[in-house]
Amino acid sequence: MRIGILSYPMLFQREGGLQIQIRETIRALNRIESVDGETITVELADPCRGRLDAYDLIHVFAAVHGNHRMVEAASELGVPVILSPLISPGWNRSSGTRARVADRVLGNLTAWNVETSYAQTRRALQLATLIVALGEAEKRAIGEAFLVSPARVRVFPNGISPQFFNADGALFRARTGLDGPFVLMVGAIAPHKDQLGMARALAEMALPFVLVGEAQERDQDYLAQVRQVRGVTCMGKLRHDDPLLASAFAAAAVFALPGQAEVQPMPALEALAAGTPVVNSSGSELTIPDSGFALRTITPGDTSGIKRAVLGFIDEPPGRAAVRSLVSDLTWDRIARQIARCYVEVAGGYPRHEAPAGIFHRPTHSSSRLYTGP
Repeated sequence: MRIGILSYPMLFQREGGLQIQIRETIRALNRIESVDGETITVELADPCRGRLDAYDLIHVFAAVHGNHRMVEAASELGVPVILSPLISPGWNRSSGTRARVADRVLGNLTAWNVETSYAQTRRALQLATLIVALGEAEKRAIGEAFLVSPARVRVFPNGISPQFFNADGALFRARTGLDGPFVLMVGAIAPHKDQLGMARALAEMALPFVLVGEAQERDQDYLAQVRQVRGVTCMGKLRHDDPLLASAFAAAAVFALPGQAEVQPMPALEALAAGTPVVNSSGSELTIPDSGFALRTITPGDTSGIKRAVLGFIDEPPGRAAVRSLVSDLTWDRIARQIARCYVEVAGGYPRHEAPAGIFHRPTHSSSRLYTGP
């Protein structure tokens, strides 16, 4: 069985959670010898050089940046599609209703020659053979905001690379000279991540704050503001497989992710794998049973809540082995095997090169609409 992985064309011009997710998923899937007697080969597909119907199934990551056209094309060719849409858990019934109203207004104003990103995302969700969410919060958002039946959604979380489970903080401390407790944050430096608010809160407590990541050109002024706060150390970008990154996770007393909603923050999982407790935003999708001793949730912008959560972990640090055990089953190999079984199930039950019955293809321009909304 030949599987093609697709996402938007500019994906690998930057580095982040989605890029890591796709690379690690492909590697782990190709390590599987067979699933129920079926041999699976997985590759990053190039729609500019080959046709989608050369594959038995395609898996599209992200429902934005024009990816709905890939889902449409595959559906027209009769190729089954699994879509990992990466819908923000901040979507709900109310925001979905407002988006559909906005879509109708825009369509009426432009004779349906212009469409919203919500409409494109919803079309991708409707046309996909099966949808994969990273967690229950994303699944709920897909159902409430985009009116997708829960029966069409499976939940497979992100995996964690082995180096984080085996991480030791000695290398990071030797390189930086940081001996005492510090708070770590890994990811893009941008206002919606709220590094500035975190830096100011930690400065009031005289706690060092280490940032790993870089800012885009548009956020350089924001980065300059963060750098000016006392106690901030900016390490810049580190490769995902750099031993110094894994060591930083293990050396930190607390990992912080205080910003706006994220689908499933991979750095937070990596911190837990390294044995480091996490202070997480209430808008992010990170729910782990019986994790209160190592995972505390704060409301974005709640300075007092940040301070209490951070100091709680520093005053009474949880055992690192116990923290690691929370995510011990989230290896890429284990997640990949679940995804592979899904591939076999979907491709095996799908008529080769026939579009799924009942799917309404939205024509281009203004001749028709995909949906009318409630």
